[in-house]
Amino acid sequence: DQYAIPVIVNGAAGRMGREVVKAVSKARGLELVGAVDVRRVGEDAGEVAGLEEPLEVPIIDELPFVLTTVAQDKRNGVLVDFSCPSASMETVKQSIAFGVRPVVGTSGLSTAEIQEIMDFCDKATMACILSPSFSIGLASLQRAATSAAFHYKNVKVFEKVKDNNTPLPTGAAIQTAYAISELGKLYNPAVAEEEGMVAVGDNVLVHSSLSEEVEYEQRIVFEGPGEEFSINHVVNDSSAYMPGVLLAIRRIVNLKTFVYGIEKLI
Repeated sequence: DQYAIPVIVNGAAGRMGREVVKAVSKARGLELVGAVDVRRVGEDAGEVAGLEEPLEVPIIDELPFVLTTVAQDKRNGVLVDFSCPSASMETVKQSIAFGVRPVVGTSGLSTAEIQEIMDFCDKATMACILSPSFSIGLASLQRAATSAAFHYKNVKVFEKVKDNNTPLPTGAAIQTAYAISELGKLYNPAVAEEEGMVAVGDNVLVHSSLSEEVEYEQRIVFEGPGEEFSINHVVNDSSAYMPGVLLAIRRIVNLKTFVYGIEKLI
């Protein structure tokens, strides 16, 4: 299809990468043209992802080779990166150097690394979408939280995470805390920091824990005189992130700037 968006998946053999391969292969207007990983090299990306039919796209461990192929295509290519924090920075720079727009979902990037990516994109006048979470439900939760936070002084964010390799608190919880902090008021004035909780932004308290029951859960608790109000969002399976990933792929081809957070696209 001459109008389809060519997509490369970096980290294609990982948990999230496999979900992206499945989602892209089934989505209208998108074409999986490359799969990169140091694992399962030579195997068909579709079969690794659990599809019934092979996609005839082998997993290779040479990202520059795939980027070169996509760069020669007249269509605007997109790289979806779900690899590891140590490699993500170089991946983004290589992708932009080849004129391929990166969508980054790799967790564990520091504030300084995110700033460096943003500066690099600005200098190159190239779009990049980086989001701690691609859940549209979580983005909706954060919007509701910022609306409610205006009326409360005490706010706490509780998260449960299944992946024990994810740094805690997660980028998603930190993003929620900073979104609430944009109102410019100090929360939990009587509490500097509670045991097991981390103060983020304008003293929004964040508590993180591991769970085998859910993929990810975030609950925000607001406390006022004589009342408690809470909102929560639960991800039961990694497929919940795919509508947000597909949205980012389709939007980025028409962008020229760095975007942090999927909520900016909704």
